[in-house]
Order: sequence, then C-alpha cells, then structure tokens
Amino acid sequence: MSTTFDFKTFLSVVPYILKADAHHPIMIRGRHGVGKSQVVYQTAGKLYWDTKEQHLGYKNDDIYNANDDRFVNYTIVERRASQMSEGDLLGIPKPEGVDINGETAMAFNAPDWLITACTEPCVLFMDELDRDLSGQIRQGFFEVADSRKLAGWHLHPGTVIFSACNGGIHGSQYQVAELDPAELSRWATFDIEPSVEDWLNWASDSNVDKVLWDFINMNRVHLEHNDDCEPNKVYPSRRSWARLDEVLQTSDLLGENFNAGVLFALTTGYVGSEAAITFVDFVKTYDRQVNLEDILDNGEFDKLEEWGINEYAAFVDKMEAADIFTIELTDVRAKNIAEFFATYAPSEVSMKLWTALTNGRNDDSNVIKFYTQVVSDGKPVSAHLVEMCGGDNEDQ
Repeated sequence: MSTTFDFKTFLSVVPYILKADAHHPIMIRGRHGVGKSQVVYQTAGKLYWDTKEQHLGYKNDDIYNANDDRFVNYTIVERRASQMSEGDLLGIPKPEGVDINGETAMAFNAPDWLITACTEPCVLFMDELDRDLSGQIRQGFFEVADSRKLAGWHLHPGTVIFSACNGGIHGSQYQVAELDPAELSRWATFDIEPSVEDWLNWASDSNVDKVLWDFINMNRVHLEHNDDCEPNKVYPSRRSWARLDEVLQTSDLLGENFNAGVLFALTTGYVGSEAAITFVDFVKTYDRQVNLEDILDNGEFDKLEEWGINEYAAFVDKMEAADIFTIELTDVRAKNIAEFFATYAPSEVSMKLWTALTNGRNDDSNVIKFYTQVVSDGKPVSAHLVEMCGGDNEDQ
C-alpha cells in the first residue's frame, strides 16, 4: 500500500526537488477536490528565476529582490490531458512544410503552451494526466517529463513540471488509466491525504468566512467524504466548501439576511444534503456556539452558563475531533481542561473526557499534566476524579 502525505509534508519536500539542477517532474495523486491544483499554484507563487545565475529559487531566499529585473516570477501554463487532442499536443502542420535536402518535409506550428514552456521559465502543469484513457496525450507528456523536449522543442532550463492525477490508492473510484512502473519512474510521485489542518490553514489565509471556518473546525467529519462514493450523489469536498464560500461572501445569508430554507438549498447544491442539514443548524445557533479556543486557550467559562449535558458532551466530541488529546497539551490548555472537567461539566461528561484523554496519546504526558492540575476550588484533579469514581460528586 502506498504511503500518503499531508500537504505540509509535501511542501517541505518540493524545494529539494525543484532546486536540483535536473528539475525532476513531480506527480501529485489524490482524491478529487482536495486541493492538488491549488498547491501547484501556491508553489508557483513562491518561485523566481535568477536570470544572472540561471537557477531557480524561492522568494524567501535572502538574495531575492522583487524590484530587481534580474529575478523573474514564475507563471503557470496549465493543460488538461483529458481535454486535449493530438493537435493540442504537437500543434498543426505548416501548409508549406520545410525543405530538407531538397525535399519538402512536414513541420508543425508548435502550440502556445509548448512555446511558452520552452522560451521562458514557468510551471508546466499537466492536470488530469491519467484521465487521458487513449494514452496518446499521456505518452506525449511523458516524453516532455522524461527528456524535457517535444517535437524538436526543448524546455527552458528554468521550467518545472507538475502533474495531478486521481489515480494511486484512490484510483478504483475513478475512470482513470493505470500508470505502469515505467511511466511512474519518470516522476517523483506523491500520494496526498491532506489533513483537516491543511484546509483550515488555507482557509484562514484565504479569508474564508469565519462562520464556515468555525463549522469545519468543529464538525471535521463534514469537510469531505472519505469512503467510496455512490454514483450521482453530491458529497462534500474541500473544493466544494471553498466554492460555497465564494457564493456566501457576496451574500448576507450568514448574517442579517439569514434564511434557513435558502441556505439549505444553496448548501445542498455544493456539499449534499447531509452536510447541509448540519451546517444550517450550526448557523442557526452560531451566536451560542463556543469555539474550542474560547475555553481551552482563553478560559471563557461564562459562555457555558446556559449549557445542558448535551452541549457539554458535544464539546468533548469536538475536542476529540480536533485531535486535542493526541498532541501535547500546553500548560494553559491543561489547566482550562481541568477546570472544565472538575467545575463545569456534569460528572458523566467529565468521565467521557477522562476516557478520551487517557486514550489520546501513546505516552502518559497529557494524563500526568492534567491529573496534577489544581482547579479553582483548591483541589487537584486527582481528588475530583476519586470523588467521581466513588459517586460522591453531585451532578451539575
């Protein structure tokens, strides 16, 4: 089975490949809508070509100066293999041909993408490469990837090549061609399984609406559908949530003009009815929503005044979904979780939290840090836990 990587890991590896003089081509494989194309565009925006030293660099390099003509920004030349014909790949024949030793031979007017990739540094992005089921376009692109030339044209020394596919470990879900080992050997190939944090970080940088961002952060299961997909059914994906946000940004459906029926219909069109129901319910009660950060980082326990047992239990579920217990707790978070556990949550929810905490990490670091906290009544968590286990603690 293939090893998968999140985008953070992938992006940490890419500079080593691109900065090598060989500029080996890079293939990204993953499910639809996870952001494969977006990460290619993101990478292109970070690159420059040094016309003096004739090498590729990243704009965070000390040498880079945006105002110096010596440094050229990268553009993207994108083509989709599934939509190309042989003429799009090689160009169209010149009516007059060319003279070779007194004989007229066929010659081609090169297509625009090839001229650009051969005359200036760019990111040549071959999307949907494995959706060319005939193989003709794919084989042409593989020649470009392997020898950096096509039909007598040689790529600019600064041009770098990316491709994106739906194959790999998820290939059985799509109508795609299987790439044999000889084809894959031409590429540095990465199977991508992006984390929720990848999307949340992108969404923060892209100014996604805070309500939608909070919804995904608290309801991570609805970010995307990870199981096999039924034909003709709409499922949520990272791409579809981003597109929904583009529509919501130009409306006030999440504000004063909230209309549950309209929002449900709109959301269903992008992410399907199951996610839409949960999203609309979330928006209805958004003013009462408490973010994880409100409690864990800021200790704003006054926001819990109107909560019942269901809200407390849901908050523990959100902590689990956000992997709070699997990463090392800061001192602040350990203290606030202890206060939530001992002072505010009903005892059955407190025990639910304790179970989640003890199952969260392979080591006992979080349990020890939590267990030794002293809460506002002056007692350590250990004392409260003994009381709960002994049945002496009254439910709140």
